[in-house]
Amino acid sequence: MEINDNILQKYAELTVKVGANVQKGQYVVVNCNVDHYQFARHVVNEAYKAGASQVETRYSDDILTKLAYENVETDLLKEVPSWAIDRYKAALDKKCCFIHIRSTVPDLLSHIDANKIQQVTLEMSKAIKPYMYYTLSNHGQWTIVAIPNAVWAKKVFPNLDEKEGVQALWEAILKTVSIDEENNPVQIWEDHNKKLKHYYSKMNEFNFDKLHFTNDLGTDLTVKLVKNHIWRGGQDFTLNNIPFNPNMPTEEVFTMPDRSGTDGIVYATKPLNYQGKLIENFWIRFKDGVAVEYKAEKNEDALKNLIELDEGSCRLGEVALISFDTPISQSDILFYDTLFDENA
Repeated sequence: MEINDNILQKYAELTVKVGANVQKGQYVVVNCNVDHYQFARHVVNEAYKAGASQVETRYSDDILTKLAYENVETDLLKEVPSWAIDRYKAALDKKCCFIHIRSTVPDLLSHIDANKIQQVTLEMSKAIKPYMYYTLSNHGQWTIVAIPNAVWAKKVFPNLDEKEGVQALWEAILKTVSIDEENNPVQIWEDHNKKLKHYYSKMNEFNFDKLHFTNDLGTDLTVKLVKNHIWRGGQDFTLNNIPFNPNMPTEEVFTMPDRSGTDGIVYATKPLNYQGKLIENFWIRFKDGVAVEYKAEKNEDALKNLIELDEGSCRLGEVALISFDTPISQSDILFYDTLFDENA
């Protein structure tokens, strides 16, 4: 499949209409790596076609981020400038929606001290807490979509040259979001959301007390669910009942575990990309809801930082289920990106 303007326009339209569901007169913020300005332009154009009052595009550069970590002292790097906070506040005051165009660079910060990354992450988390509350509490729509880059493609398809690898990753990503040259992905996603609604409605009818997970690696984990828990999946809704899809792709239905009810051990079947480091071949043991022991063959320091980030990060905040035959699972591709791999 040729990745031409028609395909990019289709993806952008899907992102705007189904992902963020931009409303007429709404302020839109698009976050994107500078290398992918071409796709960002398509997204901005589609947002205006949907009736956006104004679209603010915020570009970033992974290489500049890496250079900053390599050269700037931790105390300076973890300072969050007031203008950055003001920019978030201004967008929230306008009841904006967020479109995040991500392009994973595996191992970007693998050579950086994990404690330095942790300190910077903590300060940033504190600074943008109101923004996180706005999005995670569904005060406004938000969505995450992905597009490839050469480094990511080489990680996923190491036996292909750069051009072939990027093409292969494009095709793999587009397949996960149901885009090809002939179809109508917007309609396909409407049907997909109906299917996920059917699944989570069944789970709500079952009203299970707990879930028990096992696998051939040694996983033996019991997760107690909160009383009167609610399963959801796919399409979500703002507090004003505006539908949107936070993650594209998505195949899961999810609910809330009891904070003290997780016990046993879980072995990861795929690597986890966290803070620019790939955590590989790891396991976590829980007791009374708390991660009390863990081990990773690679980048255990990053796993430690993830679990010990704050007082709540050592507990499960969500438990999700997916079908064994999702398109991502059937592709047999390891994406090295949680947006995809959590759906396999």
